[in-house]
Amino acid sequence: MKLVSWNVNGIRACVKKGFLDYFNEVDADIFCIQESKLQEGQIELDLEGYEQYWNYAVKKGYSGTAVFTKEKPISVKYGVGEEEDEEEGRVLTLEFDQFYLVNVYTPNSKRGLERLDGRMIWEDEFRAHLKELDAIKPVILCGDLNVAHEEIDLKNPKSNKKSAGFTNEEREKMTELLTSGFIDSFRYFYPDLEGAYSWWSYMGKARERNAGWRIDYFVVSERLKNQLKEAAIHPQIMGSDHCPVVLELDI
Repeated sequence: MKLVSWNVNGIRACVKKGFLDYFNEVDADIFCIQESKLQEGQIELDLEGYEQYWNYAVKKGYSGTAVFTKEKPISVKYGVGEEEDEEEGRVLTLEFDQFYLVNVYTPNSKRGLERLDGRMIWEDEFRAHLKELDAIKPVILCGDLNVAHEEIDLKNPKSNKKSAGFTNEEREKMTELLTSGFIDSFRYFYPDLEGAYSWWSYMGKARERNAGWRIDYFVVSERLKNQLKEAAIHPQIMGSDHCPVVLELDI
C-alpha cells in the first residue's frame, strides 16, 4: 500500500502548477492533502477511482484537509471534538479494516508564539484522540505537524530555538507522542540522514539553498513496524512551499 501526504498550500493554485500530473504519476492508494484553502463547491477534481473526503474551514481561503482513497472507508470523522479545530477543518479520521488513517494540519504557533498555549492544549487533545484509536486498531497519522522534531530536521537549528515549530514545548509534545507507542517512519529508515526537508520559506531562495524544515510526517503505530517498506520525501515536486512525503507498507 502506498500513501502520500502533501501540504498543497491552496489546492486551486497547486492544480495550476501540476498537482494532477504528480497525483496520477504517483498512483497512491491513499492521498492526503492539507491547507486546501477552499470551501465546498469551489473546485471539482476529477480523480477517477478515488473516493473524496473534505474537511473545510469555516474561514474562507484558510486551512482545510482532504483525503482521496481508492478503498471506501468504514467510517469518517471530522475533527477531534474541540470547537476551534472543527471550525478550521484540521483533522480527518478514516477507519479501514486494518487501520485508522488520520490526516492532520496542526495549528501553527505563529510569529511571536501567540498561539503556543493553545497549541499545547490542542496537542494533548489530539494525542488522546490517537491513543483512543490505537487502542482499537493500528493508526497511520500523516500531515503537516508544524514541528521539526530534532536539530537534524531543519537547516538552522541554533537560530530557530524560539521560532514557531522548533520551540522546546512543541518538540517535547512530539517526543511525547513518539514515546507513547508511535514511530516517525522516515527516521525509522533514515535515522541520521541530513538535509531531508519538506518545507522551505519562499524568501531568500531557501529552496534553492535547501534551507528547509522537515515538518511533514507519516507517524505509525509501533506494531506496524514490521510492515513498513519505505518512506520518502519528494523535494523535486514543486507546486507548493511544501513537498509530498510518501509511505509504503505491507497492508
